[in-house]
Amino acid sequence: MDFKDCIDFANENPVAWLATSKNDQPHVRAMGMWYADETGFYFQSAIIKDLVGEIKENPKIELAFFKPDEGTGTMLRVEGEAEFIDDIEMKKLCLEDRPFLKEFGLTAEGDELIIFRISTGKAHFWTMATNLDPKEIIKF
Repeated sequence: MDFKDCIDFANENPVAWLATSKNDQPHVRAMGMWYADETGFYFQSAIIKDLVGEIKENPKIELAFFKPDEGTGTMLRVEGEAEFIDDIEMKKLCLEDRPFLKEFGLTAEGDELIIFRISTGKAHFWTMATNLDPKEIIKF
């Protein structure tokens, strides 16, 4: 497995469980990933969400993508540091790809739409068949 496998898996299974922490307390929520490519895993949020403050306080996050099957499924876990991207063209593209965000009053020009990514980190796949094997870490 390599980073391309991680990108493909995430794009095929874009709902991820995203973990942050605040005051030494973990916080986990499901998030719909915007997209993944060779530059990282991209998400969007809104400035009023607790998630944004938690990432600002501690940018180390972890993602878990899951693909169910007849058995216990396959999971991709990704860890790294989130970085915020303040780019009006990227915000415009996000709003084109996800027009429902406009219903929340989010615009490319405003500060409310937040885009972040994990561009470097490490990942590994998990299945029940490999449960007790050493993790095969994929650095990106």
